[in-house]
Amino acid sequence: MTQKRNWILLAATAAVACAADLPVREVILFKHGVGYFARSGELKPGETARIEFKAEDMNDVLKSLTLTDSKGGKIAGVRYDASETLEKRLENFPFAVGGETSLAAFLDQMKGARLELKMGGSDVAGTIVSARLVKASEKSAEREAVMLLMDSGDIRSFDLGAASAVRLTDPKLQGLLKDYLTVLSQARSKDRRSVFIDSDGSAAREIAARYMIPAPVWKSSYRLLFGKDEEPTLEGWAIVDNTSGEDWTNVHLSVVSGKPISFITQLYEPKYIQRPLAELAENRPAGPRVYEGAMPAPPPAMAKSMVKDAPAAARLGAVGGFLDAANSVRVEQSSIAASAEGRDAGDLFEYSFASPVTVKKGESAMLPFLQQKVATRKLLIYSENYGLHPMDAAEITNSTGKTLDGGPITVYDGGSYAGEALVETLKAGDKRLISYGVDLGTRISTAWDSSRNLVREIHLHRGVLTTRSAVEETKTYTIKNVDAKAKTLIIEHAERSGYKLLNQKPAETTSNAYRFEVKLAASGSEAFPVKEERQVDQTVAITSITPDILTTWVQNKALTDAGRRQLEQIAQKKREVADNEASSRNADADLSNLTQDEQRLRSNIASLNAVSGQQETVQQYARQLAATEVKITAARDRQSQLRNTKTRLESELNSLIEKADF
Repeated sequence: MTQKRNWILLAATAAVACAADLPVREVILFKHGVGYFARSGELKPGETARIEFKAEDMNDVLKSLTLTDSKGGKIAGVRYDASETLEKRLENFPFAVGGETSLAAFLDQMKGARLELKMGGSDVAGTIVSARLVKASEKSAEREAVMLLMDSGDIRSFDLGAASAVRLTDPKLQGLLKDYLTVLSQARSKDRRSVFIDSDGSAAREIAARYMIPAPVWKSSYRLLFGKDEEPTLEGWAIVDNTSGEDWTNVHLSVVSGKPISFITQLYEPKYIQRPLAELAENRPAGPRVYEGAMPAPPPAMAKSMVKDAPAAARLGAVGGFLDAANSVRVEQSSIAASAEGRDAGDLFEYSFASPVTVKKGESAMLPFLQQKVATRKLLIYSENYGLHPMDAAEITNSTGKTLDGGPITVYDGGSYAGEALVETLKAGDKRLISYGVDLGTRISTAWDSSRNLVREIHLHRGVLTTRSAVEETKTYTIKNVDAKAKTLIIEHAERSGYKLLNQKPAETTSNAYRFEVKLAASGSEAFPVKEERQVDQTVAITSITPDILTTWVQNKALTDAGRRQLEQIAQKKREVADNEASSRNADADLSNLTQDEQRLRSNIASLNAVSGQQETVQQYARQLAATEVKITAARDRQSQLRNTKTRLESELNSLIEKADF
């Protein structure tokens, strides 16, 4: 009975056409998380090519897949597994075949379908009425039976266990069963999706498929080999990982240094747009409507602009240029030279391996892509955050003519391990410092010294006095070489904002440091001072400066002759204003004293007038009062004169300040 259950499945599966696989021929790995894959193979007439991908890669496949037929044929179309779940896809079938479904249970779902049975040496055909599992009894074992409506009108029951073959005669049902089993077959791996490529024509076809999918970035590592006297050798190795799920057998492999733009677009998942609900207003009463006047016809220029601004979907059928431009786009096969030489590809650089490469799925490989002599000199490099000792370093000039991808470098000196370093991507002709160890035979200490210089510049404009002074700072590097060999030291001195160098010229400058090159004698010491200057600008309104301070500015050597004359005039006028203010204060004090005397005399006279016999004293006070009033009048005249003088002097001072410019 089990044999009969499986028979129908095997018969349907055998009818499913097998699709041809396209082997991987070429792989190009990049630095931004994607890889380029090229497949090709021959298809027999009417055969379909099949490529399997991870489900999460389908967005990139649909975005980048290109297909060509080298024999001039046409690609009829591309089909691929939908993103729906298996349960969702099986819902569309009118039957279900589960893991424990018996043949009788399956046929019972086909009520009304024509069925053929091979019973011994005869064939029986009829329409399915029902099918069931007959339980075991004392006289018979458990069996599966089907009831058929015969062409004669009789209804007969047949033991399915006695049938040597079972066949549905309806081609539509046979096709549905084949499709059902195909869906089950494709769903064995839940994270895999198949893409089918159909081609037209009756002749054999040579199909090539190219696409980009996520792939591990390739990694580079280097070995720098110093000999005794000869130029050092740089070896470069590419580390690649095959996580594609299939073997790469004899593929043309290339690795590319650079990061082109790449992104993910949701193309695989079905996308739906919610449409607005629109209904006819059937039961509304008719009402009055006000119509606007018609717009005048636009001039030709406006009409063109309106067409230009129309949605592209509305214009594709009317404007032939869009279709012509689209048809003119073609994708050509990448012409990668089968050699170990690298080549520029725009802002990228590509290394193509000369021999075919084989990497099994789930494995990684390390492949040499460079072995050349490079211009390199050994030296020391020091930065204050290194501590007491400088670093063993090398200055590499990329004389290979190729771009060197960034990665770790292991340094060997005279056959011995010397250390490790990191280097960023290095373009051809560029040079870079690497440090790979600590030089214990050299000690460096630093000391600071600073001094404030006199004012360097003095300027006056629109009443604002600007002075520019400078602060000099000297950092001295004291270097002691205890080894009995000469060395070359690179000092990295931090570049500080607002400071400029005074005494040393750097060998080169980075984005945040100066690099000075110092030759060290064997077993010798060296003091290397780096003097810098920081300029400080100060501004002050000249009206707030006293004449005495102005006099000190006048004596400054940084002042020009014209500026000195103008400042002297302003200082002199400020002294006159100050003298006037002092005189005014004295006059005010005199007037205040006289006024108090006047009030005292008047009070005394008033008191004595009430006493008899004091006339002589009253007369004496009256004479004093008259003299005081004369003095008060003179004091008030003096005050008025000083106020007028003050107004004149301030006007003259303001005029001098406004005209002063140096």
